[in-house]
Amino acid sequence: QVQLVESGGGLVQPGGSLTLACAASGFTFGNYAMSWYRQAPGKERALVATITTTGDSTNYADSVKGRFTISRDNAKNTVYLQMNSLKPEDTAVYYCYTRTYRFGIPYDYWGQGTQVTVSS
Repeated sequence: QVQLVESGGGLVQPGGSLTLACAASGFTFGNYAMSWYRQAPGKERALVATITTTGDSTNYADSVKGRFTISRDNAKNTVYLQMNSLKPEDTAVYYCYTRTYRFGIPYDYWGQGTQVTVSS
C-alpha cells in the first residue's frame, strides 16, 4: 500500500524558512519522480517543484524559483522541500505527490497535506 506522509509545516514569519519532508512507503521510491504541490484557500492545487528519480534534475514554479529547493534521499525514501524567504502568498496546504506505474497503468498518489502559514 502506497503511503506519502508529509511533515514539517507550521507557522512562520515572512522572510523565514521551513523544511517539509515526505516519507514514502509501499513502492520502489527510487524509481519514480516526486513532486510537491500546494493549494491556497480558494485556489486550485498547483505544482511547486518536481525532482527526477536520481535528483539530477529539478523544476520549479516561477513563483518559488530561487527560494525553494526540492531534494530527495533515496536511502531514506524521503523527499524534501526547503523553503526560504517565505512570503504570505506561500501560505497553503502543501502536498507530496507521485505517479507510479504497474503494467503500464498510471496510479496517482497524494499525501494528506501539511499546512504552511506565513504571517507576522
